[in-house]
Amino acid sequence: MTLAPVHELPTPDLMAQAHSGKLVAEITREIGDASISFARYMHRALYAPALGYYMAGQQRFGEGGDFTTAPETSPVFARCVANALASVFAQLGYGDVLELGAGSGALAHGLLEHLAATDRLPRRYSILELSPDLKRTQEHYLRGVLPPRLLGRVNWLSRLPESFSGVVIANEVADALPVTRFRVERDYVAEIRTACARGELHDRIVPASDELAARVDTLQSQLGFRLPREYCSELSLDLPAWVSTLAETLHQGALLIVDYGYPRREYYSAERHMGTLLCHYRHRVHDDPYWYPGLQDISASVDFTGVAEAATQAGLELEGYTNQAGFLIDTGLLDELPRVQGMAPQQITARQQLHVLLSPGEMGERFGVIGLSRGLREPLPGFQFRSLTHRL
Repeated sequence: MTLAPVHELPTPDLMAQAHSGKLVAEITREIGDASISFARYMHRALYAPALGYYMAGQQRFGEGGDFTTAPETSPVFARCVANALASVFAQLGYGDVLELGAGSGALAHGLLEHLAATDRLPRRYSILELSPDLKRTQEHYLRGVLPPRLLGRVNWLSRLPESFSGVVIANEVADALPVTRFRVERDYVAEIRTACARGELHDRIVPASDELAARVDTLQSQLGFRLPREYCSELSLDLPAWVSTLAETLHQGALLIVDYGYPRREYYSAERHMGTLLCHYRHRVHDDPYWYPGLQDISASVDFTGVAEAATQAGLELEGYTNQAGFLIDTGLLDELPRVQGMAPQQITARQQLHVLLSPGEMGERFGVIGLSRGLREPLPGFQFRSLTHRL
């Protein structure tokens, strides 16, 4: 992946710059003369009420936004995921869907259409969306594309249900969990925090707290090797609790997490010595999290080993781990090929979409899929064709 230099990014208009300035002022007041953890900064940049990236009214998804997710890339993605869901519903004899952070609503649209066509409709399709603006976007979109009999099954939640049976889906959600950044020095661990000077946000490197130093030491023990000097990376300290909470909610069924990430030993490999933090703005990818806060997405890769550990400790069964290409092939993508083969040159878009979903240089290998379950009798589809569970 090629990172764009910040000076080559499109300049936001004056209204957008003013919006970002308000958020910077709020964060600066909170920092004062000290510093805050990067996790706190990332949370404010993404989720500050009315100002954070996911909380303000701006287009984020698709061609006119900052990035495109798999459901928006091709309807094939939703149809394949729907096949996995249908297997769970068949085992349970019923089932609901709970989607976490539904983005533009494209996945909900695709899943409901395909499940209706295969007579496997869920009783309810619930969306847990924390952003009022995104909820409005999803409502508007789904009202325009779904017939009343399908739209009537959709509802929005403000918090997780106490008990849920069916399938919980988190597509590109875990990467937005705030992360704590660290750096390995010669004989100690440092924390990369966020500070401010003359109205500009920047990194401040300080000795890590005993707790963070212990976390990094535990990480190195798990890896079985010491990280080299000047190695920078991040820890998602919220990830275990997030997975555990989802596990507690799941009474029976499956949890499907799709995101870009790596098994732990690959996450903290030598080639990723500067960490995995990425920012997206107008389909450019760069690594400056302080560039116009509130106008860009900030994310970090997912430690899928950490997901599996937290889930199994919470009582879930690990169904499998694979990359997106393997998952889609195992859940019926090959059945979709006749739809796109032999197309005229002017209809080549569908083939290009499949290339993005499957190519190692695009989403095919950069995205991982992990399946977790409780109370299923048969394996969850998606993990037999190319199982990578041994890498976790």
